[in-house]
Amino acid sequence: MICNICPRKCDIDRDETLGFCRSPGRFRVARAALHFWEEPCISGKNGSGTVFFSGCNLRCIYCQNYEISHENKGVEIDDDKLVSIFEKLVSNGAHNINLVNPTHYASRLAEVLSRWKSPVPVVYNTSGYDSAETLKMLDGLVDIYLTDFKYSRADKAAKYSKAGDYPTVAKTALSEMKRQQPQDELDENGMMKKGVIVRHLILPQNTNSSLEIIDLLAREYPDTYISLMAQYTPCGDLSSAPELQRKITKREYSKVADYALSKGIDKLFLQELSSADKNFIPAFDFTGIM
Repeated sequence: MICNICPRKCDIDRDETLGFCRSPGRFRVARAALHFWEEPCISGKNGSGTVFFSGCNLRCIYCQNYEISHENKGVEIDDDKLVSIFEKLVSNGAHNINLVNPTHYASRLAEVLSRWKSPVPVVYNTSGYDSAETLKMLDGLVDIYLTDFKYSRADKAAKYSKAGDYPTVAKTALSEMKRQQPQDELDENGMMKKGVIVRHLILPQNTNSSLEIIDLLAREYPDTYISLMAQYTPCGDLSSAPELQRKITKREYSKVADYALSKGIDKLFLQELSSADKNFIPAFDFTGIM
């Protein structure tokens, strides 16, 4: 498979060599389990049926899932095995199937989801560094887009993720997600059935960038859920970015949250600073895979 499915456009055969995402053509996964730490309308009471894919096309230097995003820890599985994992999660009561970090497997996921019709909503849980052309393959197959919008500034995107085009790419990708799912739909228990949620992880000493993202979202996507995340925890080698070697402060989070409220954003998820704890990082021990 010659791979150009993400904005990196590595133009390589992933069955022969590895591109930026360091992932083979076959699915590589590290964990599949009920997860209770997503937004309330995703996790609910039973948990979200998360499947964590190994490798990553963004590979942020601060990634808390470093061992799977950078080190590619995981197990290779075929399409039928992935479907059996989905079915087990559903049988265990999962409110949805939550595809975590799926971008570099998007085209294969489109094939699987075209064949296997999920009885629960499918969540595409992504960094936002997605090709709009690839997302179109998922039209009608994904019910909920749970997407990051990490950066408003090209220099920060280049420094932290080697992706100076991230702001432009993420905006175009979000527009395609909103085209596919223009209206949010929740059931009688407040669980999301269809829609888009935009996550923004607030980084230390980067609050002005966060305000720029809120301005953009409020202006261009005013009826979209925004999740302001306080969970940043220093991970990985941050020697090139000393400003990231601490958690965010209460003052930093309040600055961004208060600004969002002042812009009239009412579809807003807020997070406790206590979420910035390595104990909340899942164990990538092949649970649900082996």
